Amino acid sequence: MKEGIISYTEIKECTRVELLGLIAGLSNYNVLHAFDGYTEDDISELAKKNPSMRSDYAKTQAMKAKYGARTAPKSFKELLT
Repeated sequence: MKEGIISYTEIKECTRVELLGLIAGLSNYNVLHAFDGYTEDDISELAKKNPSMRSDYAKTQAMKAKYGARTAPKSFKELLT
């Protein structure tokens, strides 16, 4: 779809349930990777101009926590919490 992994004929042959699954998977992928490469400080700066950015970032972090994706702790104190 996005990178050309699935062809148009394969999409036409899919059932509705399979298509909904593909769309849900793509949506989850986009949410999980929306803020890749940004730090907490970058998000704080961006949120000054666009406050909804903070809620979008919170959704991303909640989904990462739900599926077990973690970031490396930046300090020993952060490791303990």
